[in-house]
Amino acid sequence: MSLRARTATTSTKQEAATTTTASSISNEDHESETPKSPQKSPTLSQRAISQTLTTTANLANLLPTGTLLAFQLLTPIFTNNGACDSATRPLTFLLLALLAISCFLASFTDSVKSSDGEVYYGFATFDGIFLFDCPDSEALFDGKDLRKYKIRFIDGVHAVLSVLVFVAVALREKNVVNCFYPLPEHKTQEVLDVVPIGIGIMCSLLFVVFPTRRHGIGYPVTSGK
Repeated sequence: MSLRARTATTSTKQEAATTTTASSISNEDHESETPKSPQKSPTLSQRAISQTLTTTANLANLLPTGTLLAFQLLTPIFTNNGACDSATRPLTFLLLALLAISCFLASFTDSVKSSDGEVYYGFATFDGIFLFDCPDSEALFDGKDLRKYKIRFIDGVHAVLSVLVFVAVALREKNVVNCFYPLPEHKTQEVLDVVPIGIGIMCSLLFVVFPTRRHGIGYPVTSGK
């Protein structure tokens, strides 16, 4: 009696194991037969747009470090994270205007390294350079010709390009866009998408063709400066 019950129990377990194995094999065959949907590769236009946006973002490196840092820190505060009202919208516009002026003026600043290795910053003039923290520049630089630091036409070009780069960066900031265009129309949205890209391409080409030689406030100083 006991032997017969054990034999029946063992037979039942073997049948259950066989059924489970067959079911697993059937599921694997079904999964192998089911074709996996191929991942869609990005189109040529999507790649071009992505690359252009990356280039526009890299243009931020052409801006003064202090101006860019102030923009990143103050924009969320002034725009209330993009939810502007009648009071914060003019303040945001004033902030952007001041930062744009800062980019413009920073293009005319330069640095001079003295004989003892100290770096002095100044503002380029039509006669040379006015050093901020150096009262007696002629004696300190041992007759070094400071007239080569005077304002040139290319400085004005770089100043305008810096402002345009700042405009492109500001138009890619979602808090700024939501502040001035909370519900943009279709045509307005197209302009907001296309204009920063166009500015980025134009400015990147012009900065390559006409590189700046100045290392002013907010820009790195080279060893040969």
